[in-house]
Amino acid sequence: MRIVFAGTPDAAVPSLTALHEAGHDIAAVVTRPDAPLGRRRVLTPSPVAQEAERLGLPVIRAARLDEEATERLAALGADLGVIVAYGGLVREPLLSTPPRGWINLHFSLLPRWRGAAPVQHALIAGDAETGAAVFQLVEGLDAGDLLAVERVVPGAEQTAGELLAQLAGSGAGLLRDAVAAIARGEATPRPQEGEPTLAPKLTLSDGLLDWTRPADEVHARYRGTTPEPGAHTTVDGARLKVLAARRAEGDAVSLEPGEARGVRDGVLVGTATEPLLVTRVQPAGKGAMAAADWLRGARGDVVLGS
Repeated sequence: MRIVFAGTPDAAVPSLTALHEAGHDIAAVVTRPDAPLGRRRVLTPSPVAQEAERLGLPVIRAARLDEEATERLAALGADLGVIVAYGGLVREPLLSTPPRGWINLHFSLLPRWRGAAPVQHALIAGDAETGAAVFQLVEGLDAGDLLAVERVVPGAEQTAGELLAQLAGSGAGLLRDAVAAIARGEATPRPQEGEPTLAPKLTLSDGLLDWTRPADEVHARYRGTTPEPGAHTTVDGARLKVLAARRAEGDAVSLEPGEARGVRDGVLVGTATEPLLVTRVQPAGKGAMAAADWLRGARGDVVLGS
């Protein structure tokens, strides 16, 4: 089929590649404009733009799918629109412009976790199962009929970044197969079932670790906010990024919430239940370092969350 593809971050790249390799005619790739990155704020094309250029596909940079973008896309005569983490809404009349409409690859088991950060919210909530879904795009937030679903059990130590990368890879195959079914006229949409939950974009404050909570909750929040917006705590009022942490193995020592104790593999930090092991941190204004090295350089007793 002739397809318009809309996407922006790394998570959308495998889907674009899969559709191209499947032999579909990608009429255009829509992505967000180049953004300043790094300390020097160098304007950099999105990951999807870079992949599209590698594949020799035409790129349309648009901050939103407004009237101008709608006219440009309508002129392409695409059969189907495909969107994966573009970062903007598809509204009428663009929604109805392709004869086959638009479909969306979303990284959750809809209707659970509709919104911008489904993987992060699933881990923070401690969901035992998550996955990906391809659905028919409608004006309601992630509310269209389902075309394909895959279920995944997150790894016990898997972070949001790692899980998203996994789902981006496997979800690309799910999307490719859904597009093939649409092309053959064999797609069988079905309504979403269950009570919807929302997954709004996370802010910096969502990454704050509360050591007075049980270890399971603290660990889940660390996993769900790594790498973005970033898990962190405070020490004497200064922000400390927690870059790597895991469940402690062996006999757990008894520590008060936030109390830090150096061990061979890192720093044990007390919670409301058993401690967690923090292995890598980044103090404010400094580079990343081993947590044990950071603690050795600290003076006196250290309490995280202080």
